[in-house]
Amino acid sequence: MPVEDTTMLFDRSRKSSGTVVNVNGVEIGGKQLVVMAGPCAVESRDQILETAHAVHRSGARILRGGAYKPRTSPYNFRGLKEEGLQYLAEARDETGLPVVTEIMDARHLDIVCRYADILQVGSRNMQNFTLLEELGRLQIPVLLKRGMSATIEEFLCAAEYILSGGNQEVILCERGIRTYETASRNTLDLNAVPILKRRTHLPVIVDPSHGTGYSWMVPHLARAAVAVGADGLIVEVHRAPNEALSDATQSLSPDEFDEMMKTLGPIAEAVGREIDHLEPAI
Repeated sequence: MPVEDTTMLFDRSRKSSGTVVNVNGVEIGGKQLVVMAGPCAVESRDQILETAHAVHRSGARILRGGAYKPRTSPYNFRGLKEEGLQYLAEARDETGLPVVTEIMDARHLDIVCRYADILQVGSRNMQNFTLLEELGRLQIPVLLKRGMSATIEEFLCAAEYILSGGNQEVILCERGIRTYETASRNTLDLNAVPILKRRTHLPVIVDPSHGTGYSWMVPHLARAAVAVGADGLIVEVHRAPNEALSDATQSLSPDEFDEMMKTLGPIAEAVGREIDHLEPAI
């Protein structure tokens, strides 16, 4: 049964102008389209520094990278942990890009908060209520990804856990849901963007990388996400996608990312948004 929105902190009526989350001067939810980009996982110092500089040149405003990685198999690469966080912080120092990285467990909060500017709650943890309650007690932006089989109602109620704890810096992320379709990794639910923008004042971004699972599809869905009103994108970019230790098939190369970014400006302008001037790719 749908919750009574007007009783909920996420409800649009509580802030008709919309929430703008300010992350070290980068405003998410304002007129500017914000693109977060970087590798699925931090694999080495050279890898994250090279990728950070590349996405920065192409117009990304925030660097993404996983240091703690939830993997389906315990035998897959699961991240460099604090070492990876240190490399992300070094990349931030060199480029000025704020860092978004995943938080998997409330026990990791102290260490991750030392390095991160935005804490990402991944799809698998959307209903980890203990973690959400802990995030509600903090004053750090949270990027909440939709669960792989979650309804919009469940997604919004997960956000409410954070908001009700006092943390109002919540960014919603549509990243695709699991359906009967097997032609792509997930079904990217772009319906969710205008629905969420109508029902909540929180910023909404889209992840076309997890939403599709194939790099060739990412630019198409990224452009569509901008067209339907997303406040931003989070995109996986790896300096050598074929060598990526996770999500290789959906990662763009720096050149592919640069080409995609060049196509977003006219679409953003058509829907009343702006995107930073892009420097020529080197």
